[in-house]
Amino acid sequence: MFGPIIITCALVGAELTRDQTPYLPLSPDEIAASAIAAHQAGAAMVHLHVRDESGRPTCRQDIFQEVVQKIRAKCDVIIQVSTGGAIGDSFETRMEPLAAEPDMASLTTGSINFGDEVFLNPRPFIEQLAAAMAAKGIKPEVEVFDTAMLETALQMVGQGSLGAPLHIDLVLGVPGGLAPSESNLEILVSRIPQEFTWSVAAMGRHQFPMAQLAIKKGGHVRVGLEDNIYLSKGVLARSNAELVERAVQLAKAANRNIASSAQAREILKISSTLPD
Repeated sequence: MFGPIIITCALVGAELTRDQTPYLPLSPDEIAASAIAAHQAGAAMVHLHVRDESGRPTCRQDIFQEVVQKIRAKCDVIIQVSTGGAIGDSFETRMEPLAAEPDMASLTTGSINFGDEVFLNPRPFIEQLAAAMAAKGIKPEVEVFDTAMLETALQMVGQGSLGAPLHIDLVLGVPGGLAPSESNLEILVSRIPQEFTWSVAAMGRHQFPMAQLAIKKGGHVRVGLEDNIYLSKGVLARSNAELVERAVQLAKAANRNIASSAQAREILKISSTLPD
């Protein structure tokens, strides 16, 4: 028997546009409302990117702070900011979201081809991000796109630059990264220490099949428009909440309970940042 499942919702991302789906939230109010609706649908955590006034991806700390405040005014969902930014963002810029004082932040532990571009994460920057998170009491979510990134994270734990237990998000299906398959998932999971927690984020049409595998193997799942805009073949999801609802259905079908945000904080060993 496995414990409650943590559902994370990746709301916006840095690549998606309204040309691809008219349901993409862009403004601070829209993103906050989408986060709150996803939480009400069953998401214990949201993975947060933001957009500027023109709808372009940005790491501006003032916009992150605005969105975080709007979400926290309405619900206790765990807020995880992205430090990945968009391809080409400077390392300094990518650290700005930490100023919003989130519960968690993403930490990608290696560089990787990302389509026709390169997502750069050299070791000194990874160490810098990890140290900044530790100083602010922000728990990292280690983003793993291939096996080397997992090995780096484990090395950092051994060296003391990352604190155990880690929460690891296995990101499968990005062009340049590991393909979304059961065999690849098994390889990664076999290398994760038992005391760690892990989730799966799969791209496009693989989102729900891989989520179903993660649920059955005792892991957690990430869904959301950042990774997949379809509810079913040819049918656009009208909201992030619809994608969360599908994940809830899959979990219940596998007899997995849905973790509340409070339960997720206990599982992930993070404290509440909400006022008393």
